[in-house]
This record gives sequence, structure tokens and C-alpha cells, in this order.
Amino acid sequence: QVQLVESGGGLVQAGGSLRVSCAASGRTFNNYIMGWFRQAPGKEREFVAAINRSGTRTYYADAIKGRFTISRVNAENTVYLQMNSLKPEDTAVYYCAASGSDFFNDRIREGRRYGSWGQGTQVTVSA
Repeated sequence: QVQLVESGGGLVQAGGSLRVSCAASGRTFNNYIMGWFRQAPGKEREFVAAINRSGTRTYYADAIKGRFTISRVNAENTVYLQMNSLKPEDTAVYYCAASGSDFFNDRIREGRRYGSWGQGTQVTVSA
């Protein structure tokens, strides 16, 4: 399995921006589809974004589409989530995850497609 470590979370005011990162180690990074999920207090984990192995295709949740951008730099074994126009409802622990799925389609939104998860990074957006 690949090991994942998130960083870059913090406290930001509504309307602000934040970029979270996820560094991978242990296996060949570009063998994996990468995703971001989040979990707010008292809520279930939800899909945020996913990116294919080459970084040429992405999926986004409707709630963040147009505000968040997922990207990856395979040479650096890192995936990023740039978050703009943040809202208080974006407050959550953000997790990156790696999937060895053969297919990059709408089902990559499902958490069960991912076999490796990071420990999460807290993002708090104040009103």
C-alpha cells in the first residue's frame, strides 16, 4: 500500500483560500488514482474530488465545483486541493486517498474504491 500524509489545513475566514497537500510514499505514485474526501462533525464522510493517474481528468462534488481544484505532481509524489471562496460549511477534516482502480469513472466517488487513506487535516472556515 501507499502511505499518505496530508498537510496544509488550518483556520481561514469565509471567502478565503487554502491549499492542502498530500504526500505519498511507499509505492509508485502514478499507479494510483487520487481522491480527496471530507468529514464534518456529526456527518458522514463525503467525496470532494478525484484525479486520474496522469492528472488529465478530474471529478468534483457539486458542492465545491468551481471553487476547488485538484491537481497532482507525479514527480513530487504529491496531490493538492486548492480551495477558494471557502464557506463555513466547508469546515471538515480533509482526507486524501489512493485507489488502484482500473477505471476512472463516476464510481470513483465511492470511498470503497480507495485502499489507502491519510490521517486527515482539519480545515476550519469562520463566518
